[in-house]
Amino acid sequence: MTVPFAVGPGITRADIPCLCAALADLLRGRPAPGQVICDVSTARPDVVTIEALARLRLTAGRHGWRFNTQGATDDLLTIFSLMGLGGFFFSGRHARGYPPPTPSQRATPHTPETPPTQT
Repeated sequence: MTVPFAVGPGITRADIPCLCAALADLLRGRPAPGQVICDVSTARPDVVTIEALARLRLTAGRHGWRFNTQGATDDLLTIFSLMGLGGFFFSGRHARGYPPPTPSQRATPHTPETPPTQT
């Protein structure tokens, strides 16, 4: 079973609990497992949107559902990739021409070089 959901362009941090409650209400009483497909085609590419999607994913997971997005803009995909979260949300990346990330493409933590020792 698939449940459609959408995140629009004008969300604020204060809206996130309401979005999560709306998703929980949609999923409550439905037989799990299923998949939530969240349309983000009009979502603003910013940190608030990313936080909202992360919390919506947690909400869906608590109800036994998978959470995927569709319609992401290149800017939103870039922000997710920069934050290391792209693979968690975008099952439709292949359809948009984005191959799945390989381990060598994932960001590795920067370790500062050891300063030379003085003798």
